[in-house]
Amino acid sequence: MTTDRIVAITGGAGALGSALAAYLAPRGYRVALFDTAEDRLARIVADLGSDRATSHAGDFTRAETWAAALATVSRAFGASPSHAALVAGGWEGGAPLHAARSDDVYESMMKKNVDTTYRALRALLPAMVQDKRGSVVVIGSRAVTRPWTSAGAAAYAASKSAVVTMAQAVAKEVIDDGVRINAVLPSTLDTPANRAAMPDADHSRWVSLDSASAVIAFLLSDDARDVTGAALPLHGRES
Repeated sequence: MTTDRIVAITGGAGALGSALAAYLAPRGYRVALFDTAEDRLARIVADLGSDRATSHAGDFTRAETWAAALATVSRAFGASPSHAALVAGGWEGGAPLHAARSDDVYESMMKKNVDTTYRALRALLPAMVQDKRGSVVVIGSRAVTRPWTSAGAAAYAASKSAVVTMAQAVAKEVIDDGVRINAVLPSTLDTPANRAAMPDADHSRWVSLDSASAVIAFLLSDDARDVTGAALPLHGRES
């Protein structure tokens, strides 16, 4: 098993983050799970084994949280993350923009989606650039290229577009340093929360967590060594 691949996964306690960790750990990655849910993180690490997984809980929109998290990874694995999947984020609908009663949804979407990605890139890229290797995948949305599908959730669409635009710009900045950054653009993911929220939907048309994990794993891997700055649609059978 290859032991020099350490992948940081933000949103590691969530449905996609934990599924991705379970997918990557048996494939030669050591995983560092970052989230706010300390108890859930501890259970995932216990399931994967401390030789393959570690975690840190906190507010990952804050630089000091990242400093502490990277110290945790260094203690556990003796090195900094060489890979990252920036899964942390969120969705909030609400009202059409003209009918919004406050800025709460907009501010929440920018914090959960844009700020978490910005802080992650700021924290993780310096070591990757210094080591002249690295691979990062960010999670966008189908709304990035089909914003009309987020009518009623314009702040979400705008925040995910900002995430992908940032990733693509930074990908150009670090390409000569051996670091790649790509994005995936999922439609509806087949998670327990989405099934509960949309019980009458055709779940077979959604993107499974295993499928999403496999695509992210490909982009992280050396098999995608010539791919950077891409935004890959991941739409299942949804239009």
